[in-house]
Amino acid sequence: MKELSIKHRRFGLPRLHFLLKREKLVVSKHRTARIYKKLRLQIKNRKRIKQMAVTRLPHVKATKPNEIWSFDFIFDRFESNRSLKCLTIVDDCTKKCPGLHAAYSIPSRDLITFFESMPKLPKKLRCDNGPEMSSREFMDWSYKNNIAIEYIQPGKPIQNAFIESFNSRFRDECLNEELFHDLADAKKKIEKWRREYNDERPHSSIGMRTPSAFEREFEN
Repeated sequence: MKELSIKHRRFGLPRLHFLLKREKLVVSKHRTARIYKKLRLQIKNRKRIKQMAVTRLPHVKATKPNEIWSFDFIFDRFESNRSLKCLTIVDDCTKKCPGLHAAYSIPSRDLITFFESMPKLPKKLRCDNGPEMSSREFMDWSYKNNIAIEYIQPGKPIQNAFIESFNSRFRDECLNEELFHDLADAKKKIEKWRREYNDERPHSSIGMRTPSAFEREFEN
């Protein structure tokens, strides 16, 4: 448990117990909880600013992989204090992250290039009305590739709840935990976290399965 808590410093009791049980190291959750408490591994919650409650608009729910992808941008800084911009993407159905792109800046052309580098593309993209997403270049690209774009209402990020949840995990478990010395270092560490997120991290909304394992269930 100590080794897992060191490797996954922002994993709480449910996910640590799942990983231990998967390795057949423990059966009883009560015993896991006793050891967890004895070792004082409880996570200290980071303070966050309260957001005003908003009503979420009804959206079509994804029922299979690559049907709807939500994406957004999130920012951090290098040790040199230079800005780091990350494109984050999540599959609404499987909760899998198809890709994470880190750069100094990501204009529309680079956004398109990154999407084109992927082996598969979704039928619909859900995002906000940022200049990169609403540019004529990006809209022309999506039209030519038969990809619908669903924009959320301005100022209401909760309407894009899946990517907001993913961004929260990404910042908490990766950006806030790592120091980035340069772009190559950031790309390496971020990609390592993405693979662990897809292949190792249990996700509560899909029955404590990993996104990759849940995606494979649709192949059968």
